[in-house]
Amino acid sequence: MTKFTESVVEEAALDWFSELDYHTIYAPDIAPDQPNKEREDYNDVILVQRLQTAIDTINPNIPQDARQEALKKILTTTTQNLYTNNHNFHKMLSEGIDVEYQQNGETKYDKVWMIDFENQDNNDWLAANQFTVIENQNRRPDIVVFINGIPISLIELKNAADEKATISNAYNQFQTYKKDIPSIFVYNEFLIISDGIKAKVGTLTADKDRFMPWRTLEQKSSDVELETVIKEIFRKDRILDILQNFIVFETDGQEIVKKLAGYHQYHAVNIAVESTVKASSESGDKRVGVVWHTQGSGKSLTMTVYAAKLIKHKFMQNPTIIIITDRNDLDSQLFEAFSKDEELLRQTPTQAESRDDLKEKLNIASGGVIFTTIQKFAPPKDVKSDKISDRRNIVIIADEAHRSQYDLIDGLAGYVREALPNASFIGFTGTPIETGDKNTRVIFGDYLSVYDINQAVKDEFTVKIFYEGRLAKLALDESEQINIDDEFQQITEEQEEDTKQKVKSKWARVEAIVGSEKRLKEVAQDIVNHFEKRIEVSDGKAMIVCMSRRICVELHEQIIKLRPKWYDEDDKKGQIKVIMTGSASDPLNFQEHVRDKKRREEIKKRLKNPQDPLKLVIVRDMWLTGFDAPVLHTMYIDKPMQGHNLMQAIARVNRVHGEKQGGLIVDYIGIGYYLKKALSYYSKNDQDQTAIPIDVALNTLLEKYEIIKAMLHKFDYSKYFGDDPKEKLRVVAGALAHITEQKDGKKRFVSGTTALVKAFSLTGAHDEAMKIKHEIAFFVNLKANFVKHTITEEEEEQGGEGVDIAMSQLVSKATMPIGVIDLFENYGVKAPDISILSESFLDEMQNMKHKNLAIELLNKLLHGEIKTRSKKNLVQSRTFTEMLREAIRKYENRTVEATQIIAELIKLAKDMREAYQRGDKINLTEDEIAFYDALEVNDSAVKILGDETLQQIARELVESIKSNVTIDWTKRANVRAKLRLAVKKILRKYGYPPDKQEKATQTVLEQAEVIAKDWAEM
Repeated sequence: MTKFTESVVEEAALDWFSELDYHTIYAPDIAPDQPNKEREDYNDVILVQRLQTAIDTINPNIPQDARQEALKKILTTTTQNLYTNNHNFHKMLSEGIDVEYQQNGETKYDKVWMIDFENQDNNDWLAANQFTVIENQNRRPDIVVFINGIPISLIELKNAADEKATISNAYNQFQTYKKDIPSIFVYNEFLIISDGIKAKVGTLTADKDRFMPWRTLEQKSSDVELETVIKEIFRKDRILDILQNFIVFETDGQEIVKKLAGYHQYHAVNIAVESTVKASSESGDKRVGVVWHTQGSGKSLTMTVYAAKLIKHKFMQNPTIIIITDRNDLDSQLFEAFSKDEELLRQTPTQAESRDDLKEKLNIASGGVIFTTIQKFAPPKDVKSDKISDRRNIVIIADEAHRSQYDLIDGLAGYVREALPNASFIGFTGTPIETGDKNTRVIFGDYLSVYDINQAVKDEFTVKIFYEGRLAKLALDESEQINIDDEFQQITEEQEEDTKQKVKSKWARVEAIVGSEKRLKEVAQDIVNHFEKRIEVSDGKAMIVCMSRRICVELHEQIIKLRPKWYDEDDKKGQIKVIMTGSASDPLNFQEHVRDKKRREEIKKRLKNPQDPLKLVIVRDMWLTGFDAPVLHTMYIDKPMQGHNLMQAIARVNRVHGEKQGGLIVDYIGIGYYLKKALSYYSKNDQDQTAIPIDVALNTLLEKYEIIKAMLHKFDYSKYFGDDPKEKLRVVAGALAHITEQKDGKKRFVSGTTALVKAFSLTGAHDEAMKIKHEIAFFVNLKANFVKHTITEEEEEQGGEGVDIAMSQLVSKATMPIGVIDLFENYGVKAPDISILSESFLDEMQNMKHKNLAIELLNKLLHGEIKTRSKKNLVQSRTFTEMLREAIRKYENRTVEATQIIAELIKLAKDMREAYQRGDKINLTEDEIAFYDALEVNDSAVKILGDETLQQIARELVESIKSNVTIDWTKRANVRAKLRLAVKKILRKYGYPPDKQEKATQTVLEQAEVIAKDWAEM
């Protein structure tokens, strides 16, 4: 039977590259010390000759000296910062390398290209496996993908059949590689991690949660993700497109962030560009279409990449791109987003300050990326709108063009059309077009691309959103309640400055009720209580949304009365801030909250930073759209909202961040009806992922709680919650023993507790959840003790990752934690020195009261010791591993009594101790004893040789192998063949039984791989 190993995954990946017409090669065959070498040294990461050939082929009209200068620029880094070097390289890759040279007495300025983006067949395509790089350490990435000798991508693979080898391990390995072999990452465009089945792609700067799947538009659940990633991304035309158009670098202060567009963005942009070319042609209808990508899925980046690719499109002849929004703050937010990517746009975006400024900016022959609000197209009263340009290569991008504020969209769109009669329109939205909305389709056309909530959650691009109504928690009289009626709906989309008297009057009455002193005290108290409970179990930040600036200010005052330590007038300090605009004419108590743009940006950075103490911001309508702070996990809503505005606002908490299980919307004003109404335009699957009643999560919590509690049936753990520390220790030890006596008890308890904590992280502030908080903390404490005392490293990795932070937080903040106890001390057993396993310790273990717990403790101790020994003595560790497995198998199947299993484990411990001490008795070093064991010394045919001869063989094997190994020798067939001959020669020399030689040779080489893999560096 063929064993499923990491190498099988590797071979499959290389086969898929071959199907894409890449050359594939075993990297050790082109290593520096090989006849067909393509590298001079192991720290060379570029295959220079391939790159030189490509540069000469692609740039035949550039003089040789200039081509050599370009090559030198590629090979030379200019800073000590890896990310900066990577950014500089990407600019050269995507924009060409600037060179100058003399020709006919003149200085010529030109570009040298290292990749031919026009003719894919002009490039050299290679995938190499086991590519060793020696820099700070010796490391060997699984697969390196080269274009023209440049290592543009690394793939790290794990074995899907090995429960220990997770996709997270692959990510962690890349983090190690970045420290140990940074040179190869200078040229890296993106990274791929896979366990053979699942696969994700991310950039050099991406956190683990920003590594995303790459799918086809018709992806089936049965498809192998690794195959999809390779065949979809590395298809020759597509990878060239991605390298040139879908990678951006953004700088936020000192931090460089590299972004790779997701699969939904890639497909949407290309479909939109193709549609734009068609719509803007002479026969086109000037309606490009609508891109609906749900909030949190990178809509701003999609718009930017679309604009950048359109600008470079030859047919568009340097188009003018106009980005329209309906509000000044959204205009500024989107302008800032585009400005970060001006490198990709190849020009600097501009922002129209007024109608006259807009006309001036549009009065150009071509080019330009211009931001404006749609209102700036409207002429002054009694002034006729005039034409500004009749060019067809003007494209208008409308952000959220179907929002309800566009009551006069026909009129406003009419002004745009009069000014720019031949411009084409494309709409981008984070929410679906309503069924009865005809205006949007008339102006923009139908959907080009849809990436809905359900798919975003499935791809882990966003998290689910839960809903908790807390209106009933407020102790209010009937006169202080807000009535939801048709008239109330009128004010939900209006600002407090609205000039319509009827609406303004209604707004003022509702605002007075919502902002009454008594009500704000109730809301403040509940928010404080709820948020403190929430961050006990799930660290994060929150946004409070209020109806008016007055309410924002007064709610802030009520909160800091309750928690004065949260307040600090310094923008750089404090845990709570109000974010709003204002002027010198505002009331005095408004003034400390009125900040200019620069100060607001500084607070925004604080809120986005998970380590910053700023935890709460209070807003009216700022930051409710276009604001991205993944650390936000809760939104408290005390403002009437509906429709698209409501959906956009709640999406502030749907961003992925660490182990965040979901975002939570807490409702104090009764938006539940409007939430359901807004969701009615979404699919059933989308509705299932958004505004999930918190009771659903609570039911899950209680279900997981009952499962764990059932495992402790008939075990009284009530004394754990008392004041006597000795009783606490006894309860923990007794509970561990009680669980281990059950079939698969330890495994079921650990996985169940992990699931319980995930559910609690969402519901921890709920009253019902708070009732069982201390019990959950107790269960977590038991899990921590299991991990320390009885769970092997492999079992711990299988037990689920990512909840340890939440667990430790829960334990640390519970009122009665005792931490991880010393079980040995608790049972009066002296803690062992595992390398000795003394007789007294083994005797004490045999006499432990709780036999099942004794087995678990011994299993972990022995497992750890065998793992340590396996790095030195392969044969010995295999023997002991099998003996341990057999004993534990009998224990788990309950085929023999626990006392007998303990006896077997103790005997095994003694055998191990004796085996470790053999070298001293027969005068062999630790290395020599390992090869001695590889000679099958217990075989009767081998024993005839005698111990002295076998010992001498072991000594010569060590000496011979040390003199023959080279760097990467385990991966080189020629070195392995040479070693095989040397081993056989030694065996024949001493008369080792011929029929045993082949097996002994194989075992010796396997032992050499374990113990001697680093000898080449010694």
